[in-house]
Amino acid sequence: MTIEKTVLITGASSGIGEATVRELAATGAKLFIGARRSHRLEALADELGKVIAWQSLDVTDADNFCAFAAAAQERFGSVDVLINNAGIMPLSPLAALKQDEWSRMIDVNIRGVLNGIAAVLPGFIAQGSGHVVNVASIAAHMVMPSAAVYCATKHAVWAITEGLRQEHDDIRTTIISPGVVKTELGNDITDPQIASALMTWREKSLTPDAIARAIRYALEQPEGVDINEIIVRPTAAGM
Repeated sequence: MTIEKTVLITGASSGIGEATVRELAATGAKLFIGARRSHRLEALADELGKVIAWQSLDVTDADNFCAFAAAAQERFGSVDVLINNAGIMPLSPLAALKQDEWSRMIDVNIRGVLNGIAAVLPGFIAQGSGHVVNVASIAAHMVMPSAAVYCATKHAVWAITEGLRQEHDDIRTTIISPGVVKTELGNDITDPQIASALMTWREKSLTPDAIARAIRYALEQPEGVDINEIIVRPTAAGM
């Protein structure tokens, strides 16, 4: 199915973001992709050879995000979908007092989502349509030791997405909550025991393309149909 829309994707340089770029490129969608690692974005765009443009993006910088959305508008003439995918997960026990890591998670996982919404929402309201897809986590629905702050950020993403849905009848919202996926998420964990535990969790995990297909499914629905939430887990997952 062809998706005749302009789609913004954050965190597009690896993992779920990269897989989503590949999945949606096959539909003919116009993609404007962002991440901090510009060289990966450039390589991805060159490889796929589709209607893809890219720009370096720091989702924690509101002005940078607005400039990103404006560049997409200028390049393609419209912005129809925002996929807020960028996120980090440096897990640690609260007693470890890794406050810098807590702040970074709040900045990327919550403020990054809000910055994206702020960058596109005025345009969506003006055109009377739009779709915000926020990638959360199964952690939005549960709390685990060492993951209190991460779970809190993903609970927040769930609440923000639901609030946006309730406030706008003509804007679609989707929250995607993946279970364990083989990505670079968690590579910044500084606690050796938790880093080891993550490797054990990932023995039963999805590949990023499973989440990309869920996102595509939400985007392919006709106007008037809003897939509000999708939870995607490995069949054998324990969480």
